[in-house]
Amino acid sequence: MVDHVEAGYQRAEAITRRAGRTYYLASRLLPSGGARAVFALYAYARLADDIVDEPAPGITIADQTARFDALEAGLFSAFDANAHIDLPAGEADVVAALADSVRRFAIPTDTFIDFGRSMRMDLPGHPLFRNRYASFAELAEYTYGSAAVIGIQLLPILGVDRDNVETTAGAELLGEAFQLTNFLRDVAEDAARDRIYLPADQLAAFGVDDTRLMANAAAGHADSSVRRAVKHFIAVNRDQYRRAAPAIEALPHRTRPAIRAAARSYSAILTEIERLDGDVFSRRAVVPMPRRLAHAAASLVTGLK
Repeated sequence: MVDHVEAGYQRAEAITRRAGRTYYLASRLLPSGGARAVFALYAYARLADDIVDEPAPGITIADQTARFDALEAGLFSAFDANAHIDLPAGEADVVAALADSVRRFAIPTDTFIDFGRSMRMDLPGHPLFRNRYASFAELAEYTYGSAAVIGIQLLPILGVDRDNVETTAGAELLGEAFQLTNFLRDVAEDAARDRIYLPADQLAAFGVDDTRLMANAAAGHADSSVRRAVKHFIAVNRDQYRRAAPAIEALPHRTRPAIRAAARSYSAILTEIERLDGDVFSRRAVVPMPRRLAHAAASLVTGLK
């Protein structure tokens, strides 16, 4: 298990560096133990997401579901430090590292049940499957497990007691803000998977329905109605970041810069979408690395004052 754990942390860091560049850069501002725990959390979420979103050729829905069930079962087995983890080597290493972080930081294990529920909502054919959402209230069922619980999982790593109601609520809100930014950035990719996460009632207010959005995706260009809807969601998203800001500033001095940097870099994606005039289908909005580095530096300097 010891070899699994250390190999898992190394693998988790490599996964985060490759696939979660904003998280990786922000995590480097944390004390080393905290950074490794964030890498483990991210890598597990990435493995789960890849099973759901990027199945290998020839993989059936049943195979996808079985693989995710096995990954989740492997994690819960790993919470027992002496248990055998029945997973492929790479996955076994990551869940061993994550289980180690769960024990070290007392990360609440029930949050992984909520996370798993949301992942199954992305699995076609599963009883929980959803690929359209009528309202933000309906979407909240998904984003709680896919995003809000990530904020809860981070709290002990950041040195915050979960009983701190205001900071916990802020962490959940910030997780949901990151998720809405992802939805806006990835509208085209999600449409290619026949998913629309943006709530239908909000889109309808701008004359956008399922057919229109999918036609825009197929054309690779957003029309004026879709662009107006996107700008509305940007305003909603920015309000989420604004309301989460006090919770960030309430974090302990040593861990605050990392979350401040992540929030700055993620919210900057919205600025990149605005540079495209809300055309989320023409190309994917990406914050350049020099700007992310500047956010990290600025957050660190601010934290030292």
